[in-house]
Amino acid sequence: MIISAVSVGWQAILRIASVHDVPPAWTLWIAGGNVLIKEALYRYKVRVGRRTGSLAIIANAWDHRSDALCSLAVLVGLALVRTGGPALAWADEAAALVVVAVVLVVGTSLYRNSASALMDLQADADVVNAIRAAAEAVEGVEAVEKLWVRKSGLEYLADIHVEVDGGMTVDEGHRIGHLVKDRLLAEFPCLRDALIHLEPHPARK
Repeated sequence: MIISAVSVGWQAILRIASVHDVPPAWTLWIAGGNVLIKEALYRYKVRVGRRTGSLAIIANAWDHRSDALCSLAVLVGLALVRTGGPALAWADEAAALVVVAVVLVVGTSLYRNSASALMDLQADADVVNAIRAAAEAVEGVEAVEKLWVRKSGLEYLADIHVEVDGGMTVDEGHRIGHLVKDRLLAEFPCLRDALIHLEPHPARK
């Protein structure tokens, strides 16, 4: 998206002072139809991407949105050229430059989000807090000491340290660990696996 935007922007700058022929009326219908189709595709794919948590689908959705914006710029530019004649020929290229700026901002944002996902950064605070609360609600868990939740594809992996009574038997601690894991996997379908570590609670040693 970024490379395409830079290419379109450069071409628009080169052509902004050139003389254009007045486009036929049917070009407006084509540009308008493309705006509607691409915007519909964007809205459909962004819903799917948000529902599945897929950054790839969301990025593809924004590719459709950028196409829709480009078509909208073409539509506005063509309409101005047909209305004002060759004197407003620059309007087509000016509209393209506005779209280029929007696409560059969106493309940079998508690049940063995708790069963050590849670096296995901590999941959103809402996801982490919900997992922490569910673990702390398990009977026998005194507190959650540490919690890492990272995204892997469309799913999450959790690494959690729970504090329990330091005086309990290994068998009882093992049972609590399984209860925590079972609860997390049951309550969070997006969670593929949870690695549970047991730590003695400072007040219960």
